[in-house]
Amino acid sequence: MTPQERSQKAHELVAQGAVLLDVRTPEEFQQGHPEAARNIPVQVLAQRLSEVGPVGTPVVVYCAAGGRSAVAAQLLRQGGFPEVFDLQSVKNW
Repeated sequence: MTPQERSQKAHELVAQGAVLLDVRTPEEFQQGHPEAARNIPVQVLAQRLSEVGPVGTPVVVYCAAGGRSAVAAQLLRQGGFPEVFDLQSVKNW
């Protein structure tokens, strides 16, 4: 999937009600993020899953380059969020 295709799919999912989840650090988040994004750093995501939304909520997840979002996607799926789209990098938004 190209970055443009990832971007298009992410925008469609968020428009349909998916949560846009930024798993970077709060400092990275403050440096710039899409308007609709929520910030829950991957390091604390397992403890804060309830903040994502009700179990089963669709989620679009991203970080700076894709490593942390891959870990977060796995945590989300294990935590009851089967519909996870990994945007990888915030630059793909």
